[in-house]
Amino acid sequence: MNIAENLQQVLSELPDGVRLVAVSKFHPNEAIEEAYRTGQRIFGESKVQEMTAKYESLPKDIEWHFIGHLQTNKIKFIVPYVALIHGIDSYKLLVEVNKQAAKAGKVVNCLLQLHIAEEETKFGFSFGECREMLAAGEWKTLSNIQLCGLMGMATNTDDNEQIEKEFCSLSSFFKEVKDSWFADTEAFRELSMGMSHDYHQAIAAGSTLIRVGSKIFGDRTY
Repeated sequence: MNIAENLQQVLSELPDGVRLVAVSKFHPNEAIEEAYRTGQRIFGESKVQEMTAKYESLPKDIEWHFIGHLQTNKIKFIVPYVALIHGIDSYKLLVEVNKQAAKAGKVVNCLLQLHIAEEETKFGFSFGECREMLAAGEWKTLSNIQLCGLMGMATNTDDNEQIEKEFCSLSSFFKEVKDSWFADTEAFRELSMGMSHDYHQAIAAGSTLIRVGSKIFGDRTY
């Protein structure tokens, strides 16, 4: 298992404007350090405690992205250093991130997570719920968060047509949201979609951030 070679392989496939989040969750510091030595700086974690421990012990120029399901009582632990939270799946969560960010005296970058898969296990707003929340406008008063775009996960299936359809639906919803509420917001430009098994389709549909783990680090040990 050569992490450096795997990483370079994935990076070589990325067009301009698409960034890689190397999903390092459940992998040891040594694996991250190898990817770091190869030049990777963005890493994704899904457990607050694990991400915080890694943040404390690894180089400080790493950009940590939180890609898991975030519980409100854990937000305060990652706010001081998190670069981007991918999975904001409720207005309540956004409010809590804003509150903890205000206490820490900083602005936290966030993506709204949309539920595009046909699986009940995935989290996220429906398109309707997201429209409703944005139209209500209360989010505009949250001065310690910056909405930077949308995130979604396709159904875990071998049906490429279905995956493509789901990614395209999120991509077109992104354009709608951008035009309706963020036309003048330069920061609102990220579309986080695509993982190890489907990132090629995600890129074709307009993804700007892909979240790749097993293809770089191998299968993780729980």
